[in-house]
Amino acid sequence: MPQNTIIAQSADAGQRLDRFLAARLPQHSRARLQALIAAGEVTRDGALIKDASARVKPGQRFTVRVPAPKPAAPQAEALPLHVLFEDRHLLVIEKPAGMVVHPAAGHAQGTLVNALLAHCQDSLSGIGGVLRPGIVHRLDKDVSGLMVVAKDDRTHVGLAAQFSVHRTERAYDAIVWGLPPAAAGSIDRPIGRHPRDRKRMAVVRHGKRALTHYQLLETVGTTAAWLRLTLATGRTHQIRVHLATLGLGIVGDPIYRPRRRPHLSPELKRWLTDFGRLALHARRLAFEHPITGEKHRFELEPPPAFNHLFTLLREEFAR
Repeated sequence: MPQNTIIAQSADAGQRLDRFLAARLPQHSRARLQALIAAGEVTRDGALIKDASARVKPGQRFTVRVPAPKPAAPQAEALPLHVLFEDRHLLVIEKPAGMVVHPAAGHAQGTLVNALLAHCQDSLSGIGGVLRPGIVHRLDKDVSGLMVVAKDDRTHVGLAAQFSVHRTERAYDAIVWGLPPAAAGSIDRPIGRHPRDRKRMAVVRHGKRALTHYQLLETVGTTAAWLRLTLATGRTHQIRVHLATLGLGIVGDPIYRPRRRPHLSPELKRWLTDFGRLALHARRLAFEHPITGEKHRFELEPPPAFNHLFTLLREEFAR
């Protein structure tokens, strides 16, 4: 691990530690040095110091350790991968809930991309960049279901074009708190970044057009419902945001919560905690193969936990 040792001079007396280090180590930004201090990579006279605002005294010896950079490209990992279809150009897989699609902050390993690199080896489209090879579309971490992955650039371009002009078919099953206003309907409201919370999406006036069709499949009184949702567009968090505009929340969603949630028994609360995911599943995916022209249509039932959840809801609210 590279390290730098600096001895403070009389002219440095009284300076903040981060400013002092930034002046002596111009190859590192002040923000980077603050992060190294907070991470415990800086010592003063051999003792750890984590206060970036500490004042420097002449004669003090500071050592700054700089960790080696992590690999820019994700590494292949032999993770379980359920493949429903595969040829030389693409594959269709079932993404389990709990798996992140591509590496990001806090998720450098264990992602779908890591699994795909091991499965496909050198045959993955590079258009998505080193962190997202082959990824044409994505599912949120706690959502399960069907995804298509491109193995070469020509296939990637062809699939991306179909997603862009909404020529694919994508349907989801969701179990939600509350009931929609009708047995079937459409939600046509623009979606963009939330004006105050940058981690969320919201219906905003100047957002991108978003259109979701829904169908009511089954209800538990007025407490919960099983919905089938079809995407006519593909915006980030589209289903979750659109359902929230109807006052509905997907069971297990900690971000887009419904306006009202029913009182739950301790037993059901514990079960939902163990459920540990969104009750949202990408059950249908249809597209035209960009190379062969063949039309593909895949259907994947939700995991058994969905039916069990609905049974528990019936028992809970039929009392």
